[in-house]
Amino acid sequence: MSPIQKTIINKKTTNKPIWLMRQAGRYLPEFRKIRKLNPNFIKLCLDDNLSSKITLQPLKRFELDAAIIFSDILMVPYGLNQEVVFKKNFGPELGPINLERISNVNEDDFLNKLNPIYKSIKKVKENKLIINKDLIGFIGAPWTLLVYMINKFSPKKDLISDFFKDDILIKKILIILEKFLKIHIKKQIENGATIIQIFDSWAGLLGEKDLFNYIYTPTTNLVNYVKSFNVPVVCFPRGIKNYKNFCEIIKPDVISIDYDVNPISILKEIQIPVQGGLNPNVLLSDKTNLKKEVLKYLDIFKDHPYIFNLGHGVLPETDPMKVDYLVKLVKNY
Repeated sequence: MSPIQKTIINKKTTNKPIWLMRQAGRYLPEFRKIRKLNPNFIKLCLDDNLSSKITLQPLKRFELDAAIIFSDILMVPYGLNQEVVFKKNFGPELGPINLERISNVNEDDFLNKLNPIYKSIKKVKENKLIINKDLIGFIGAPWTLLVYMINKFSPKKDLISDFFKDDILIKKILIILEKFLKIHIKKQIENGATIIQIFDSWAGLLGEKDLFNYIYTPTTNLVNYVKSFNVPVVCFPRGIKNYKNFCEIIKPDVISIDYDVNPISILKEIQIPVQGGLNPNVLLSDKTNLKKEVLKYLDIFKDHPYIFNLGHGVLPETDPMKVDYLVKLVKNY
């Protein structure tokens, strides 16, 4: 059993496994080399040779306990025939939403478009670097994908003013998303994913009254679906105000916390294994501060099942030597 599985399933607290969100990314010179030759991000995600190679890059450098497949949550809207482009210094931009076009997508169409992702997972799974480590597959939560599909770009702080104007459209998109997210989950697991993480990057945009319709109900359906394969599921509801309610209602196997959360209150309120929390900006500071912040999380969760991670992705300007230092700190704790 891998170190992460021991923490999740056996609630082991003696050692703290580690992986990092966006561990395969722009802070690595070997990734930047590939990216320079492949400016189209969607095409890069759909090149199973390159995406599997990128997935394994951080495992060659650092003693991490998991690989996370190099892909993107927006591959699902792409698979549903919505235009998705990634613009430099801007991020993702999606085309107009055409409900008829999206409704006409069948399972075969969707799988044909996203098949290289599953091939990439299979290639990573067969690599010796992954022995006794986990391979993390992932999806975007229905709410976060809905935000991108209707808002058409990252909302940063607020949604477009008429976001909720078409209730029928929203309900229909959520039904379609649930169907195809389940297909995407199943294919990732069939090809070797041993954990599924659900990223709800824009959970913090909703008020309490909207949580049941947009987060609790649709995410619970997907969490239960992942569990039906006997595969652990991690939820990352970034910016949500009440982690305790989220865990009690949705019942993930692991809750991943962001860096705006007080880890001491999480320790008091949450019984299930916890992941993450460290502010990625800490990796831009000196080693003394980095050590202090890392030990803070390790000390707080020393008697609780805990997977070390960040409260968001590794920043592009991060020095790989700092990541190496961080991993060794956790491993030697």
